[in-house]
Amino acid sequence: MNRRAFVTTLAALPILAAPSVVMAQVEEAPAETTAPKWPIAPQFYPTAVRVKPDLAVGSLIIVSDKFFLYHITAPGRAMRYGVAVGKGELKFRGQAVVGRKVEWPSWKPTPEMVQRSPSHYARYAETGMPGGPKNPLGARAMYLFQNGHDTAIRIHGTTEPSSIGHAVSNGCLRMVNDHVIALYDQIALGTPVTVY
Repeated sequence: MNRRAFVTTLAALPILAAPSVVMAQVEEAPAETTAPKWPIAPQFYPTAVRVKPDLAVGSLIIVSDKFFLYHITAPGRAMRYGVAVGKGELKFRGQAVVGRKVEWPSWKPTPEMVQRSPSHYARYAETGMPGGPKNPLGARAMYLFQNGHDTAIRIHGTTEPSSIGHAVSNGCLRMVNDHVIALYDQIALGTPVTVY
């Protein structure tokens, strides 16, 4: 399914109301004294939090307007990470599963990205960019699928960690490379993902 058809399909879906997971209570403060100093606000450091106990263990929940990704690690407990989300109409919302995982993924802009901003993306339209430290998908990528089809939405690392906490992407969910590596190592294929 191409990105335009996917966005049209999403527009027809009912808007998901953000769960009360946004009322999460901090269980453990970010370890600012021992953690690397990422160029992000401390509230976006990985933080153990308490959440509603009925959330499915192992699932991922992203609350876009708060820029948080919750990995539900046990009943009533989660690890919370900061993310960057899609800008404006490119913000992904809905349910998906992790259908593919890649270390140091290659990247190729979608035709819609090239059309929106040829000065940024046209040079990569044919061959893309191999994986590596300069690749915009960063160190790891988890590809989101719906009904067996790739949505073109990824949870991935970034070469721009200062974008965390902002709506700046073309729809994907960005994380600091260190954080996405930690999450990637704990996430299985088929993990359910809900983005509000």
